[in-house]
Amino acid sequence: MAKKTSGTIYPLAALRAMVLHTQLLSTPNQVSPDPTPDRMVALVKALGYVQIDTLHVVNRAHYLTLWARLGAYELDHFDTRIYSAGERRLYEGWGHAASIIPLEHYRYHSWRTDRVYSFSGGYREWVNKDNNRELVDQVLARIQSEGGLRVGDFSYDGPQRGVWWDWKPPKVALEALFAWGDLMVADRINFQRVYDVKERVLPAWVDTTPTSAADGLRFCLEHAAKALGVFDLRHLTAYAYVRATPVRSIVNALVEDGTVVGIQGESTQGVKTWMVHRDNLPLLKRAADGEIEAGRTTFLAPFDSLFWAPKRDQTLWRFNQLLEAYKPAKDRVYGYYSLPILHKDRLVGRFDPRLERKAGVLHLNALYLEPGIEPEDELVAGVATAMRDFLSWHDADDLEIAKSDPAVFGEKLKRALV
Repeated sequence: MAKKTSGTIYPLAALRAMVLHTQLLSTPNQVSPDPTPDRMVALVKALGYVQIDTLHVVNRAHYLTLWARLGAYELDHFDTRIYSAGERRLYEGWGHAASIIPLEHYRYHSWRTDRVYSFSGGYREWVNKDNNRELVDQVLARIQSEGGLRVGDFSYDGPQRGVWWDWKPPKVALEALFAWGDLMVADRINFQRVYDVKERVLPAWVDTTPTSAADGLRFCLEHAAKALGVFDLRHLTAYAYVRATPVRSIVNALVEDGTVVGIQGESTQGVKTWMVHRDNLPLLKRAADGEIEAGRTTFLAPFDSLFWAPKRDQTLWRFNQLLEAYKPAKDRVYGYYSLPILHKDRLVGRFDPRLERKAGVLHLNALYLEPGIEPEDELVAGVATAMRDFLSWHDADDLEIAKSDPAVFGEKLKRALV
């Protein structure tokens, strides 16, 4: 049973402010800190990891996650902290799916190679079929000898296998070695991974002291509790990207020893019990006292960590985040790659963008406000501020809106951008 701190019922506004604060989404646009490489590293460390995705409608998801919190920045400045040997402080690995992770946390993620806990355990089944073990050994030996290689450096003339997204066997071998930690991503060339052996990628300063799976899992779950702000227990395993059943005892221990505590707070369905990491209780009180307020207007990637807690967007904001890129066009409600719009402490709408890079035009295939949200001047001004920065960051000079619901929202936004 969750330990409760008091009989206080925290208002919905305080819970929203708390969550946005721990997710680094509360700072007003006009006082955004300078987006230095070190500040980018600190941001990733606070969130735990930043999810990568291959979709490239606008700048990729991991870049968008930083922009939402810092505003316009040079992508190369972030990349140097991931891929530059002398400046590397982040790495690609399995976090919340494929992610950018702080190297300071490296040792605590070793459990992700364990098929009991990890979502990437299927490689161990694949490697024991056909001649796959021999292939894995050959791929590793070649990289050890030649240095970093891409998938295209491995030839394959056989048929498509019909599984693993039709990956050719050398690609599966590379991904297996990456999932097991034998290979790391040394660089990206045209977004294609360059794989190299861990010994040539991992900086000497990184602590590689072995840690037990239980200790690593507890670290990730506790970090999730801090980053989430307020949550249900099921949100911990979703944020940490770990199978729920094997870690039930660890989650229970976090409750029993008072690391996470229950509080009473409002939701869109009424008062309920929320969980909070004990270190965040002072933040919650400050939010309830009005000392922490959400003041940012920004746009969020579909893979943003704000949405990793299943259905929390509905219980805190009455917002249903949807990623519809993998649905048939006829089944989409909002569009292929819609970006939620955050305005202060509300998720007020979303838009489906398409960047015409050569022409420098950002097209909005559709722009929506949520039910009950009116296109008031203050909201439009906030969205316009964020959109100017978004356009500049993408080297776009013009915004075209194909559809707006309501129509007046698009009209007012266009006028505000002139």
